This record gives sequence, structure tokens and C-alpha cells, in this order.
Amino acid sequence: MVETPTMIRESSVLKEKAIPRGAYPHFKRTGPFVFISGTSSRRNDNTIVGAGVDEMGTTALDIRAQTEACIENIRDILKSAGGDLENLVELSTFLVNINDFGGYNEIYGNYFSYEGPARTTVAVHQLPHPHLLIEIKGIAYIP
Repeated sequence: MVETPTMIRESSVLKEKAIPRGAYPHFKRTGPFVFISGTSSRRNDNTIVGAGVDEMGTTALDIRAQTEACIENIRDILKSAGGDLENLVELSTFLVNINDFGGYNEIYGNYFSYEGPARTTVAVHQLPHPHLLIEIKGIAYIP
């Protein structure tokens, strides 16, 4: 892509979202393309949607709640860039346990159809916090 004087280049870290765990933005815009960094179900106070520990120390993790929170976080990021979920052209999903695919896919289907973004889903060894079951990154086209 040849950069022109009118090309929009922007990076953004959203104050109302969880601070990235490294030196990267929530999204990077280059022209009409918006690249969304890996997004989890972390809240801005660093608690995790779909993760709880009871008084006995037993951890309960919910792939459906985490998937919904990831997609809603991506929606918020896209809205800050002037778009919404329908602007997504590609998503890559990382699951810690491929056995969570059914729950993830169920919630995903509440948001997207065959007309939605291209998608790849892979299992990974781990994510940056032991309570995270899923992370999603994406590319959107916002003219």
C-alpha cells in the first residue's frame, strides 16, 4: 500500500478498556483497515468476565461468558474507530482448550452468520492469564 497524504494512520488505547499487557494498542488503523489486537474478557479493573473463585478456592471458568465478553469488547473497540461488528472482515480465535469450541461456537453464532467475517480458530498452550480461556483478534474495513 502506498501511503498518501490523506491516509489515516492511528493507534488507540481506550481508557475504558483493560490496559494492554504490553506496549501495543487496542487497535491500529491504516487507511480504511482497522487491526484489532488480541482481545480477551478482561475488564478495565483487570477482573475477568467468566472467571470466578469460590470461598473454597475452586475456580470456575465459563467459555460462553468469556466469548461474549470478547466479542463485546471488540464491538466497543470498533465503535471507537467509527465502525461495528459488521465491519469485521476476519477474526482469529485462540482457545486454550479445543473442547471449548462448542460453547464458543454457540455464542459466536449469536453474533455472526455465514455472511460474517472469515474466521480461523486454533488451540494454544496458554494465554497471558491462567483464567483466560479465549482471545480474539480481528481485521475490520471501515471506509
